[in-house]
Amino acid sequence: MIDKNAKIYIAGHAGMVGSAIYRNLQGKGYANIITRDYPELDLINQAEVEAFFAGEKPEYVVLAAAKVGGIVANNTYRAQFIYENLMIQNNIIHASYKNGVKKLLFLGSSCIYPRLAPQPIKEEYLLTGELEPTNEPYAIAKIAGIKMCEAYHSQYGSNFISVMPTNLYGKNDNYDLEKSHVLPALIRKMYLAKCLMADDWVAICKDLNKRPVEGVSGGNSDSEILSILSKYGISGKNVTLWGTGAPLREFLNVEDMADACVFMLQNYNAPDTFPAHVNIGFGEDLSIKELAEIVKNIVGYDGEIIWDRTKPDGTPRKLMDSSKLYSLGWKPQISLPEGISDVFKNYLEYK
Repeated sequence: MIDKNAKIYIAGHAGMVGSAIYRNLQGKGYANIITRDYPELDLINQAEVEAFFAGEKPEYVVLAAAKVGGIVANNTYRAQFIYENLMIQNNIIHASYKNGVKKLLFLGSSCIYPRLAPQPIKEEYLLTGELEPTNEPYAIAKIAGIKMCEAYHSQYGSNFISVMPTNLYGKNDNYDLEKSHVLPALIRKMYLAKCLMADDWVAICKDLNKRPVEGVSGGNSDSEILSILSKYGISGKNVTLWGTGAPLREFLNVEDMADACVFMLQNYNAPDTFPAHVNIGFGEDLSIKELAEIVKNIVGYDGEIIWDRTKPDGTPRKLMDSSKLYSLGWKPQISLPEGISDVFKNYLEYK
């Protein structure tokens, strides 16, 4: 177990995962949590990271900082995704080793696995096939992070562990229509389409003032707003979604994810055998079409859903085999409908 007064550094504390881990640690009585905002600390800058570690000397590190996004962002900003993620994790992992960090938890992603990996996906399927092309740069960076943790344990004895979460959703998610993942994108698209159907321009303008889309806010003209929303498949009659809706996905609430991460920090040490990383998933999946219907019902959207089959689906299925984690004594608690309902309430409150 970790002493309640231990100094714990969370890299990426403002993001969805990092903030959830912060809340979980606080809820369990950990009071000595340190964070740094950007630009106070630029994690891409090696000198800044090394100076921070040398000065603060954290005992435990949670590496939740990363450049993340959905299929559009991953496929568009390929160079940024591989460069920024490699730099962030290289700097933090190496600085943790140099400064004697007791344990580091590295957060990866389920996209590290082959595009056509057998289902459910076991940890040993890593590097057994080709990656999904649309997010290959991000996946390669995350694979490098896993292997770096394993290598530092092998050579230096560092207690650096890695966890691979499935698709996450929850409080502080990213609702940027260009860069968000599928679930937050569905919530926002259907909410805005619902507002358009009701001719509720007050709600639409409030939403865009809080989260402008490509610079378009509630202060723009109605025609400009309609134009930018149409670009992202949102109208007063229907919502257009990418692909066929057939791909199967697993979703885990970020509060469950955070609880699993703290559990791992407390109970799991880097093993001498590989693969050393551990999957974190809910254990069930559903189609994107089924997910869209759940969101539609919760948001209260009554319009039509159109599937644009000219757009890519991405990986056909991604269901994690989380039996390794479950055997250690942890299991998720939040069902998908319950979690989405809470997230939508939070979305409206934040707005």
